[in-house]
Amino acid sequence: MTTIDRRAATSASQVEGASQPGRPRPDPVLPPPAGGAVWRYAAAALVLGLTLTVGFFAGRAGAPAPAPARPATADPHAGHGPGGLEVSRDGWTLALDTPELAAGRPGELAFRITDPTGAALTAFQENHERRMHLILVGRDLSGYQHVHPEMSADGTWRVTVTPTAPGPLRAIADFWPQGAPAGVTLGVDVPVPGRYAAGPLAPPEETILVDGYTVTLDGGLRAGESNQVLVWLGHDGRPVNDLQRHLGAYGHLVALRQGDLAYLHVHPAAASQPSSVVAFGVTVPSAGTYRLFFEFRHLDEVRVAAFTVIV
Repeated sequence: MTTIDRRAATSASQVEGASQPGRPRPDPVLPPPAGGAVWRYAAAALVLGLTLTVGFFAGRAGAPAPAPARPATADPHAGHGPGGLEVSRDGWTLALDTPELAAGRPGELAFRITDPTGAALTAFQENHERRMHLILVGRDLSGYQHVHPEMSADGTWRVTVTPTAPGPLRAIADFWPQGAPAGVTLGVDVPVPGRYAAGPLAPPEETILVDGYTVTLDGGLRAGESNQVLVWLGHDGRPVNDLQRHLGAYGHLVALRQGDLAYLHVHPAAASQPSSVVAFGVTVPSAGTYRLFFEFRHLDEVRVAAFTVIV
């Protein structure tokens, strides 16, 4: 996966990648605002239908918007609120088997999900085409990676990762135990020895550039409310209408809260065909600063656009 935001880019040679310095700038070939709005609004009408489009315009004008679009599938974490804050939850524990990783060097990250007796869980049900989703990010929200470890017969999950810098690396495991009523999200810090210097968070920007793609985040967030968020994609001044499915959908959104790194994994509204707009219903639990990571696949490559949002 390739990730480019104001501070980081991710190498495609990794499972999902590792970051390198980069700095987005306004797309010089983006159509003028009026023209851009035309194809953006037309795409919204095509994918979301009249109800959501009306709500979008109303929201831009400050009027109340209708209920957000339904996600493509039921939320596996319904009723749990933000995840990734605890190492143990609902009887499950994230047991880290890797004592530390080295900055700038590939290393194996190994862990198990254990039950109250300490036995490793081996029965996981597939959720969005994978049995385990692992988010890795620095405590300063840099170096974002979304990887999918492989499990051995004894229940140990393993994946090779390369931390971009010293300092605590947050590992967030998102999974669904077989037969459980809901998914579980657990988090743990992985030590990365060395002198730690937290980098500044990128300021809020509506539009950023990712590998030549113009990515625009449209829609505000209010704490405790369901918010409609639209992500628009353009390239060379034209809408990208041929997105490929990534993990069963035309895009994914991970939100992390600055400070405690509370985690929200949001899936898009159902769409029968690709378009240049991807719609999400997002509920953030509190006021604060969030980093939103939008993942999309195009031309057989997954990329990530990162936005800072203040609620």
